[in-house]
Amino acid sequence: MSTTQRPGPVRMPPGTPTPPAPHGEVLAARAAVIVFLSFALAYFFSALLRAITATLSPTLSEEMSLNAGHLGLLAGGYFFGFALTQLPLGNWLDRHGPRTVVLWFLAVAVVGCVAFALATSFSGLLVARVLIGMGVSACLMAPLTGFRRWFTPAAQMRANSWMLMTGSFGMLASTLPVQWLMPLTGWRGLFWLLGGLIVLSMVGLRFMVPGWRRHVPAPLPAGESEPPAPGYGTIWRHPYFRQMVSVGFVNYGGMIAVQTLWAGPWMVYVAGYTPAQAAGGLFGINLCMLCTFWLWGMVNPRLSHLGWRPERLIAWGMPLSFLVLGSIVLLGPRAGWPLWALYCMSCTVCSLSQPAVALALPAQAAGRALSAYNLVIFSGVFVVQWGIGLLVDALSLFGGSEVAHYRGAIGIFGLCGVLAYAAFLRAYLRGRAVAAAG
Repeated sequence: MSTTQRPGPVRMPPGTPTPPAPHGEVLAARAAVIVFLSFALAYFFSALLRAITATLSPTLSEEMSLNAGHLGLLAGGYFFGFALTQLPLGNWLDRHGPRTVVLWFLAVAVVGCVAFALATSFSGLLVARVLIGMGVSACLMAPLTGFRRWFTPAAQMRANSWMLMTGSFGMLASTLPVQWLMPLTGWRGLFWLLGGLIVLSMVGLRFMVPGWRRHVPAPLPAGESEPPAPGYGTIWRHPYFRQMVSVGFVNYGGMIAVQTLWAGPWMVYVAGYTPAQAAGGLFGINLCMLCTFWLWGMVNPRLSHLGWRPERLIAWGMPLSFLVLGSIVLLGPRAGWPLWALYCMSCTVCSLSQPAVALALPAQAAGRALSAYNLVIFSGVFVVQWGIGLLVDALSLFGGSEVAHYRGAIGIFGLCGVLAYAAFLRAYLRGRAVAAAG
């Protein structure tokens, strides 16, 4: 990852913890890599826990007698917990810094893993999933807040894509590796193991990530005062933020809902895969996502230099995802994991909205801006993930096959995605017209 070096940072002998970075100072390349990798390890486990229900869904359904609505709510419980913390998380990140906040939150995730391993009922599993979601909810926002201060704008866009690539590694680990471990550990032992690994990642964060200095205002001429940092009200009213809300909620949130849950049941109940084949399909989907995010990280700085801003890329790129989703609904049982992989890949253009929102607002409000937008995304994941399950169950009341129920539910979700994109496009074109007139 490339970063611009300035005279301030000091290189240290190998093995020495990274010192606090002064406010407004870009980290040296070696320090930036250490910080990135420390956060990436924690985010790897966060993504693994996010997606693991897709692989475990056949086992949990059999052991706990879960229907589609239960599965959607159980997977969505993670995102509900995630969404609950976002507004206070933003304030805490700006005030206390990424390292302190992420360590406290990960402690909650460890408790959630233990609770999941000990659960004996659906309600116990759900509470544990909510705790896990709350606990890992800082694993992406914390590094992005730090990157806003420690990395150049181009490096931020690249680091964001490569953090998401790390998340794809975690989702890969939630597929075939989990399937292989299940006979050895069982799903309960798996969560004990994950809790222990999160503790190890906390040790790395404690010693490798810089401390945080509160924003110190620059000296101003006599009689002038610095404007206050934007609060959540200002952030929510910001035109750029509002432009990105609909695609963040439905399109980006929906892509995560599919990737982390519904692609798995579709492969089993519609395409006729065995659970092992579905795990292999999920592995393929997440491998494709990993490569896509790596590619975004490589090309983002070049695209930015050429004037291709995130909103422009979203405007041109999102329609492809609707064509792919329409093909999935039409093909039904003939739509296997490759088409779901293509759908998720075509949706990744929405991921560019996240760092773009942070860059549109002052650096001292980065935590709040990122967390507010993350609240939008993960509220969308919760609604779509649970909503698809409810739609599958509701459509069964009208009779027909299970294949038809899934196709109908995915078709309704696709229609919502088109409407969300239309709202974004309207705001985008209006903004371009205003800019051209000005």
